[in-house]
This record gives sequence, structure tokens and C-alpha cells, in this order.
Amino acid sequence: MEDLAGRIVLLSGWRRHGLALFVGALGSFAQAPYDFPFVCFISFPVLILLLDGVADGGGAFSARIMPAFSIGFWFGFGWFAATLWWVGAAFFVEADLHAWMVPIGVIVLPAILACFYGAAAALARVVWADDLGRVFALAASFGMMEWLRTFLFTGFPWAPVAAAAMPVPLLMQPLPFVGMVGMNVLATFVFGLPVLLAGTRWRRAGLSLLVLLIASQIGFGAWRLIVAPDSTGPDNENDRLAVRIVQPAIAQTEKWDDDTRTAIFERHLELTEAPAENGELPQLIVWPETATPWVLTRQPLALLAIARVLQPGQTLLTGSVRAYGEGAATRYTNAVLGIDDTGTIIGGADKVHLVPLGEYLPLADLLSRFGLTELAVLPGGFEAGARHELIELPGLPAILPLICYETIFPQEAAELEGDAELILNVTNDAWFGDTPGPAQHFRLAQYRAVLAARPMIRAANSGISGVIDARGRVLSGLALGTSAMLDIDVPRSPDLQPMRSRSTIGISLMVVFWILALLLTLPSRRALD
Repeated sequence: MEDLAGRIVLLSGWRRHGLALFVGALGSFAQAPYDFPFVCFISFPVLILLLDGVADGGGAFSARIMPAFSIGFWFGFGWFAATLWWVGAAFFVEADLHAWMVPIGVIVLPAILACFYGAAAALARVVWADDLGRVFALAASFGMMEWLRTFLFTGFPWAPVAAAAMPVPLLMQPLPFVGMVGMNVLATFVFGLPVLLAGTRWRRAGLSLLVLLIASQIGFGAWRLIVAPDSTGPDNENDRLAVRIVQPAIAQTEKWDDDTRTAIFERHLELTEAPAENGELPQLIVWPETATPWVLTRQPLALLAIARVLQPGQTLLTGSVRAYGEGAATRYTNAVLGIDDTGTIIGGADKVHLVPLGEYLPLADLLSRFGLTELAVLPGGFEAGARHELIELPGLPAILPLICYETIFPQEAAELEGDAELILNVTNDAWFGDTPGPAQHFRLAQYRAVLAARPMIRAANSGISGVIDARGRVLSGLALGTSAMLDIDVPRSPDLQPMRSRSTIGISLMVVFWILALLLTLPSRRALD
């Protein structure tokens, strides 16, 4: 193993960058739907060895930092290009208008995200030295960059390192205590520890740390799941909400076609009024994001049709476009609307965190000159809601709506989690067809439920729909591409409370890792001096 490690350290030029690209791409198999985290025990040690090849302790600052950035960049480009290639599928929905923009999704986006990993490698290189200290440095720097990725340039924390370490609920349980920041730090550290097997010092300590951390994660997860209340059948019926999730599986190419709008709406109605297999009348019915093919607030006949299929006491929550104003001044939002059994809109909330290029065009005055447009079919795209709001309707628990990819942000609307009993996630992943995208999105929704310590109801147009409990376990679901409804009793009034300090703890852990990196590398740096 020492022989192989030495060869990797001595690589240069395109071989060094090519290997970084390869092991980064290999890491994509740790993400959903493949869920094979063991590849990261190859990817991160190789990354560390490649960085060893430029960690000579001499030369100008830029001469030492830029090679590290380059290695991290190519590692990141492989990681994100292999994980997010499916983003390009969205540009083929209306290929005549948007196909030319495919390189933005499959090349430009991964390159932008790769800069974060390049910066992580360069930052770690600042305190780089031999043995264990460099693993602490890489973990702290990756944790920092993954944290920045949640909010810089509106944020896009997709495919974080932590996701590779949490493919099942058993391994997700530390999340509420250390947050995604802490899990990114710990995951990078654990994945990097095998590099110590190629050295002479810290070999036993590194192996012991590796076993201890993995055993702790598994043990803690098992304890949390064993002591958790049974989410599948509580004694008190008042602790449950009878829910029907409608998954119509409408192809994105048909969704806004004038000739199919009526048929699409009727499919939603048919699934809504179909008799339940268990004979229980659902109290809440959920349709996915932008389920209604019109601006529902301006379609009284559609509201009347909804009233005809709802039984007394039933409520519908549906994704819909909402319009404000009239004429040329009309503003559109992506919203969730609550409708009672009389067809009256009794509540709702607007999406706050919009998708760049999907729902709005950033720097519109500049980018529109190059022919760029948002994928949304509305003139001028959507407008963001002013703030996140709970949906509180008669007879229902307080619900926190997170529309589409709002659910991937660990701190989105976190201030409302304690007042909510349920999280609602409506989405439309039909843009991406039968690709890994919907599975990755569903996995990130599981993390959000665990972070918030709240059950989640998830309705997706083409899948994956389902109910996730407060520990991240999937109680039931509908497969991708299935047109069906799901009747399920959803747990409410959880005994868990979200930890408001999870981000602070995660950032504190990152700082501790930086301190340990400095302390462990100080002797080596003094020797070089």
C-alpha cells in the first residue's frame, strides 16, 4: 500500500488532475440511488495523497496554493458532474427553446460547485503537514465550504459529502445534534482516515478512530430508533392524521399544453375521489407542486369541481400558481393553497426560495441579452414570497410548507419548525425524468425531516411521494413514474423538539477540527523551518 501511495503522490500534470477527476466521479456512487458509501474510502484518501504531492512546504504562497486548488477543483468537478448530470434533462422538456442551454447544467454548474471543493483543498493546504493533522484540516475545510454552499449565490447544497455517509435512517440520527455542517466535517474526516494506513505514524490511532466513529454513529442511530415512538401505530387515534397523497405522474411535456390541461385536472380529481382501500375517509388530501394547470384563484369553475369531489370535512392542499395584481402589473408566485369542501380558498403560502434559471432569471437585464430565459412558462417567471409562513387551517395541525427544493436547505424556515407539527413538501421532479435526480431529492427531504424533528408529507408530480417520520424513516411511498394515490395515517404531535443550536454546534465542531489541525501540524512546520 505504501508503494501505491508513493506513486500517487509523485503523479504530475494531466495524470494528477485525471486521477482527481476520476476519484471525484467515483464518489457519486455514494449518493442516492446507488448508496454505496464505501467508494468514499477510496476517493478521499486518494485526494489527500494527491495533495501530499504539492505539500512541500516551500516556494511562493501562490505556487503552493494554486496546485492544491486545481486538484480540489478537478475532484469536485468529477463529484458534481457525475452526480448532477441529470440537471441537463430539464432543458430538453422544451428542446426547441432550451436545449442549447444544456452545457449550463452539465458543465457550468458542476464547475461552479467544484470551485468550493477547490477552495477547500487550497484552504486545507495552508496548514498541511504529515499524518493525522492533514485529515483534520481537510475535514474542517470541506465542512466550511459545504456550509458556504448552503447560502452563497442563493445556495445549492446538493450532493454534500455528508449524504454519502447517511444512506439509511440508522446513520442519520446525529443530524439534529450536529447539523449538516457537523456531519460534513465528520464524514470527510472518517472518509479520509484510511490514508493513514499508507504511513508509519498514526496508523493504529487512525484505524482506531475510524472504527470508533463508525461504531458510534451506528450505535447512536440504533439507540435513537429503538427509543423512538412507534410511528406506524400509536394507541391514540388523535395523534394521527388521515392523509391522501395524489401522484398523477404527468409528463412535463404535457403539463402546460393547452390541449391536455382539462385532462390533467380531471386526473387529479379522479385520484382524489377514488375510494380508499382501508375504507377510511382522508381528512387531508395533498396534490403536488403546480398541480392545477391554471391560476386557480382565477378559475371559479375549477374550484367548484374541487368542491364536488371533496367530502364534508375534507381539506385539499395543492401546489398552484397564485397571481397578484391585474394586467401588465400581475405578479405570480409558486404557492401552496388550502381549499375546503365548499371550494373556498382558506389559506396558503408562497415559495420564498426560488430556483435560478428554473423560476427566475438572475441578473435578468444582463443574461437576457445572451438569450437566457427561465424555464417557467410565466412571463417574467415567478416572484419570491416575502417570508415563510405556517399553514394553519381548521381541524388540521400547523403545517410548514417547503415547496420543491426549499427542502434541501438545512436552515430554511428553521425558526418555524418548533411551531409546526408537520412539514409539507410539494414538488415536481418530472423535469428530470427517470434519472437519479428524484431519488437524491427524496433523500435530502429525509434529512430535512430529521433536522426539523417533524414528520414530512411529500407529494411529487411523478414521484417520489411518501411520508417520512421525524427520524427519517419512510412509512410508505409511491415509486417514481407511478400514477396513483397513497392513503396513510400520518403521525402528528411529535414528542421531539428541533434543536435550534444545531448549526452552532456544527460550526463549533469545524473550529475544533481547525485547532486540532494546527496543533498536530505545528511540530512538522517547525521542523521545516
